[in-house]
Amino acid sequence: MTDNRQTQLLDAREAALLADLPDGLFIAGEWRAGERGTTIDVTDPATGEVVKTIADASPADGLAALDAACDAFPAWAATPARERAELLRRAFDLLQERKEDFALLMTIEMGKPLAEARGEVAYGGEFLRWFSEEASRVQGRYGPNPEGTGRMIVSQHPVGPCFLITPWNFPLAMATRKIAPALAAGCTVVVKPAALTPLTTLYFVKLLEDAGLPKGVVNVVTTSTSGAVSEPIVRDPRLRKLSFTGSTGVGQRLLEQAAQGVLRTSMELGGNAPFVVFDDADLDKAVDGAIAAKFRNIGQACTAANRLIVHRDVAEEFARRVTERVQGFGIGRGTEDGVTIGPLINQSAVDKAAALVDDAVARGAHVRTGGRPVDGPGTFYEPTVLTDVQPGSDILREEIFGPVLAIVPFDTEDDAVRLANDTEYGLVSYVYTENLARGQRMIERLETGMMGLNVGVVSNAAAPFGGWKMSGLGREGGAEGIHEYLQTKYTLTPNPF
Repeated sequence: MTDNRQTQLLDAREAALLADLPDGLFIAGEWRAGERGTTIDVTDPATGEVVKTIADASPADGLAALDAACDAFPAWAATPARERAELLRRAFDLLQERKEDFALLMTIEMGKPLAEARGEVAYGGEFLRWFSEEASRVQGRYGPNPEGTGRMIVSQHPVGPCFLITPWNFPLAMATRKIAPALAAGCTVVVKPAALTPLTTLYFVKLLEDAGLPKGVVNVVTTSTSGAVSEPIVRDPRLRKLSFTGSTGVGQRLLEQAAQGVLRTSMELGGNAPFVVFDDADLDKAVDGAIAAKFRNIGQACTAANRLIVHRDVAEEFARRVTERVQGFGIGRGTEDGVTIGPLINQSAVDKAAALVDDAVARGAHVRTGGRPVDGPGTFYEPTVLTDVQPGSDILREEIFGPVLAIVPFDTEDDAVRLANDTEYGLVSYVYTENLARGQRMIERLETGMMGLNVGVVSNAAAPFGGWKMSGLGREGGAEGIHEYLQTKYTLTPNPF
């Protein structure tokens, strides 16, 4: 088949998919226009073209969605765990049937290469499967108190209506990572996706409808005025849980608002991940890991390796190998063959990457490859490798969120630990060493909630995802994930004997 014919078929698929997408708010089981009648234009960052126009929620729409979640909560909380599990499993099965459509949609609205989008579909689907299995495993305990005067019953109950705020960079996986455990626990939800990438969430809720979702259990509001819509929901006394993934600054403001109602909160915030390569590391594995940890999702991931801290004895060879790999990357729209690096999400992201690189170079860093925005349509930035990045450079303090790999040399293990921990963030770290004892020491010494030891990607639905320090509160995924949506009750009964 000719390339032109392939392109025509892909264009036809895109058009059909976008035409089939809902464009309204989803409240109480109904698709509807926003109360104020305004709309949001969703653009393809690879071309700058508008691909879909959707409803723009007002604060009144947000509260209507919360009304629906509150109304649906008693019945959903009383629904047997097995029935909740079966809904999630049906959703998983439908996602497998529609995986190519979801992957294409994410590539259109977010820009990630199609191969990576397929990977996100697989990853996001696992949260549906995992929490379908966890729904019926919520446990309590029963036994005598120490004095022998009564029996203690400890039980778990759904926390109540939840407000889930998802980011733009992983539009499917972040939705399933929050919605699946909430539904498994018996909670109802209002979901607010990012205005930059709302289409995947709308398509996913349509899938939940097809899986048999009861009315009001999941409600979705898309809005261009996030703060104005979110604050009344967060401050409403009926809301009992807030889960947010995004920047630390926004998370701090939401925590202030949540304090009024003493809400249960889960916060997955910023990162500044160190990637430490010791002189005894297997460099082939370390380079592979660095490429995966840095350039996944075009560097737009909170888990992206932000600071490559490499032992001075191997820093030059590591830089040479990484640069050679990066120079082979293809840049373009994610649907094109051979593309490794798609567009950044918008022009602000390009400007930020350029400013961080320019600052590092002005302070003495060397550009091995890349280092410039790409001319033409779309918001592209060249994949970049910097060496000899100096202390005090902005790129070592700020989350890059772009395809820029910054290398800092070190001399001793203590130096590596000091450099790695020299940040307010503590989401994830990566360490490459063939020394087992050193690896164990680094597990103990690095101040992060997750760590990859000789691996460059740590995310897994069966693992607790979350950070220390300014990187957040709570955990998503794993056995811990469902407990974020449960509350504990202790009951004492008289001694039956």
